[in-house]
Amino acid sequence: MEEYNYKTSNTPFSSSSSSRVSPLLSGSAVQGPCGACKVLRRRCTKSCLLAPYFPPTEPMKFINAHKIYGASNIVKCLQELPESKRADAVSSMVYEANARIRDPVYGCAGAISHLQKRLNDVQAELAMTQAEILIMQSQQQQQQQQQNDNAIQGLHTKSDFPDIAIPLLVIEETASKKVAIAGLCLIDLTDL
Repeated sequence: MEEYNYKTSNTPFSSSSSSRVSPLLSGSAVQGPCGACKVLRRRCTKSCLLAPYFPPTEPMKFINAHKIYGASNIVKCLQELPESKRADAVSSMVYEANARIRDPVYGCAGAISHLQKRLNDVQAELAMTQAEILIMQSQQQQQQQQQNDNAIQGLHTKSDFPDIAIPLLVIEETASKKVAIAGLCLIDLTDL
């Protein structure tokens, strides 16, 4: 395995006083540096505060967060939080940093605004489509009613015997069924 060259000067955690120990340098050394220590060119220890959240395989995760917040501010934020909330805090900082890099002016607010506009557009499109469906259903019902009315009217004037007029008497009419008597025959008009 290639040995990593650690440089400890010119970093936000270097200290001229030997009594002050950086949170990144306490504990014993581990085999490979975490993503944060690799970017900062620091020795990564077993007790590195940033190691659980910035794996060495994802250096851009720390680079973007470091560019926006700074390593010392990230460490301060994590030190102030209980361990159970640190992963969520890092996830949030990384997301916000990535959003700020993509959109330096609006950051996350720009993404939220874009999504809200998209939601409003889709809701308006849905409302228009639902209105069109109601109009089509209404037109279909009107056409069906007109066809039924034409069928009933046709029974008044037409018969198998053109010289004989058969009077039509409607004896029962409900929403689902129309029954009529034509001459001596009982006719179910719902099938017409």
